[in-house]
Amino acid sequence: MCFSPEADVVAAAVIGAAGVDALRHVQRRAQWPLAALPILLAGHTFVEAFVWWSLRGSVGEPGQTVATAIYLGFAFVVLPMYVPVTVLALERVPAHRRYEIVSLVAGALCAMALAATLIDGPVTAQPDHHHIVYRVDLWAGIAVIVLYLLSTCGALLVSSLRFLRWFGAANLAAVGLLAWFETDAVTSLWCAWAAVTSIAVAVHLRRQGDSRRSGERASAP
Repeated sequence: MCFSPEADVVAAAVIGAAGVDALRHVQRRAQWPLAALPILLAGHTFVEAFVWWSLRGSVGEPGQTVATAIYLGFAFVVLPMYVPVTVLALERVPAHRRYEIVSLVAGALCAMALAATLIDGPVTAQPDHHHIVYRVDLWAGIAVIVLYLLSTCGALLVSSLRFLRWFGAANLAAVGLLAWFETDAVTSLWCAWAAVTSIAVAVHLRRQGDSRRSGERASAP
């Protein structure tokens, strides 16, 4: 769990290492968005360390504003678009692509709504025990949450690829578990799950690369 800036830095290092390994095992162009995801999540986690430091007084108020904006901008605006694009890049079955395009549209609507919310404000970040509570004045909150889940989890669930379907199911379960554990902590505690998923992505790409190399050796004269 991201209980402190130190924990965020350690988590970012673990996620970043998984990301470097994932990038090393890319075999085709369509895998690049998936392989890059752990690197983006590592940066996202590292940014929250600056939010922590600003809340402790180690970084000035302008630094807190910038760090909070970057952290929430990635979580609220980038991810709802990035996940469906990643799934579409890997998808080869036309019927599944149609469902994933719907998820991408949902992500675009969600990103626009949340971007407007972040711009209009107010946006606050406050420490609460061992996590940070981010608060925004969310208009039509239930609809936006549905769009967010449809884009970040739904796109994975409708993929023709087994790994992505399992990935989507695990993401949905993790969101539910974190929300049950502490609703206000979901955004902050997400980095713990990000570390797990990043390692899973790296392992998946490594196995695919190993399988492909084994097949090439077996077919060689």
